[in-house]
Amino acid sequence: MRLKINGAVRQFPGDLMLPALLEKLQLPAARVAVERNRTLVHRDKYSSVRLEDDDELEIVQLVGGG
Repeated sequence: MRLKINGAVRQFPGDLMLPALLEKLQLPAARVAVERNRTLVHRDKYSSVRLEDDDELEIVQLVGGG
């Protein structure tokens, strides 16, 4: 599967759900915002998102600090 993530093209084997992608990228689902093909994916919908070849994702990791 070919995905464009934050502007970079990446290849992944087989079908992929969004939570599995986040796990492969070592990103905690609770601390990221995901846009898929220019549409924000609500966190409560992550588990139902099956990624498709040539999807474009923007993933922003939320960072706290002070």
